[in-house]
Order: sequence, then structure tokens, then C-alpha cells
Amino acid sequence: MEALKAFDNSAFYFHKSINTTSSQCTRHYHDSFEIYFLKSGSCNYFIDNALYSVSPGDIVLIPAGVIHKTNYDSTPHTRLLINCSPSYIPECVKNEIPNMIYIYKNQAVQKEAESIIEKIGKNYESSDIYREEAILHLMAEFFILLARNTNKLVRVSSGSRIIENAVSYLQEHYMTEISLSEVAKLNLVSPEHLSRSFKKETGLGFSEYLNLLRLQKAEYKLKNEPGKSISEIAYACGFNDSNYFSDKFKKAYGVTPSAMKSKLLKKV
Repeated sequence: MEALKAFDNSAFYFHKSINTTSSQCTRHYHDSFEIYFLKSGSCNYFIDNALYSVSPGDIVLIPAGVIHKTNYDSTPHTRLLINCSPSYIPECVKNEIPNMIYIYKNQAVQKEAESIIEKIGKNYESSDIYREEAILHLMAEFFILLARNTNKLVRVSSGSRIIENAVSYLQEHYMTEISLSEVAKLNLVSPEHLSRSFKKETGLGFSEYLNLLRLQKAEYKLKNEPGKSISEIAYACGFNDSNYFSDKFKKAYGVTPSAMKSKLLKKV
């Protein structure tokens, strides 16, 4: 029996983290769909522009391109994580995805959902010829289970309105010059208060989040607007210095914007 090669992690990836007290993430968003299941412990999950309190049994569903960050306390936690391409999501439930994101809290399906995810993990570690077909089948079973039970969902954002407003403002005005003082003034709080609250709730510093958002927009433009120069993309995304933009981009992606652009153009 011929063994399959290891999965391409850009198409499907599974990871189980057991009894850890922290979780590190560098880019904070992905080109894939993310499924997160918390088995034990607790965490605060910042997704898009809201903060959610995640408890054991909760499922977090994050589409590609959505900025997110987990914050854990000192209590050990265990979580299951899947990143997959759209091909692993059955067509029959894709229209239901907006009704399921971002936090799926439904005690009626927690045990069954956990069992399916554990089976997915077991098959991911397998090396026989049935592995991919088994995972596709289990992923379909998982998403259909969730889609059949969306009417019982409970969604509660646990973040403050100030931070939600601040993040929404950054998302709408990232291409302009923005200061912490400006956003604090709009929310009737001091810059110090906004800075502390922003870091506490999102897990990211104010400037760190703004740079991440701008880099994400720049990556999109590099991939979808090939006629624009690196300088044009930098300025369109709020970077006043194209060299600074290139340095930040390389630190985040491992390649310069020009290198990524050249690679993309070769594929055309």
C-alpha cells in the first residue's frame, strides 16, 4: 500500500496544544479558514473588532483574512486547531458560514463536535491512502452538525464599546495618518487609558495593530493590483515611507514587497 505524502499545510493543518499557558502567533491572520476548539482552560479571543470570552466546549470559526489574537491567563489550557482551504468546507453549508462565525456556543453539540475534531486529528497523523478522503468526510460531518444547530447559538461579545469603536475607526481610516491621541479624543478617553485598554483586550499594541492592518491591506493590493508600484501601494495603505513599509513587510512575511510582487507576476 503506497503511503501518502504529508499534507501541504497551506491546504490543511491540524495541531493539538496540551496544557500550555501561552500561544504565540506572528501574523494574526491567515489565507485559510480557522477552526479552534477549546477543551480546557479559558481565553479571551479578539476577532475582527470585538473581544469574546471563550470557555471549554466553545468553537471559534474564523474565515480567511480576519485579524485575530488569543490572550490566555496563567491557567493551563488545551485546544485543538485546524486551518484549512475552502475545499474542505462542503458546498452545502458555505452559505451558512456567516450564521456560524465567529464564536459558536452550543452545549448540545459540544461533545459530538469534539469527537469529530479528535477523529480529524487522528486521521491527520495517519499515512495511509484513505487519509484525505477520511478528513474530507469528517469535515463535512463537522460543518453539517454546526449548520443544523445554528438556531441555538449564543453570541456574546465581552469587550468594551470603546475598543470596538477604536478598531472600527482604524479599519475605516487605516490609509490616513492616525494617532493614538486622535482616536482617544474621539472616544472621550485619555491616550494612556486607550493604550492600556487596547493592549489588554486585543493582545496587540495600538501601533502594532495599525501596522498589521496596513500590511494586510498591502498584501491584498500586491496580489490583486499588479499595475501599482510598491510606493503607490505603501502610500495607499497609510505608510508615508516606502522603505519603512518594505522593512515592516519583510519582517512580517519573510520577503520584501518587490520580491512577493515578482513571484506573483511570474505565476500570471
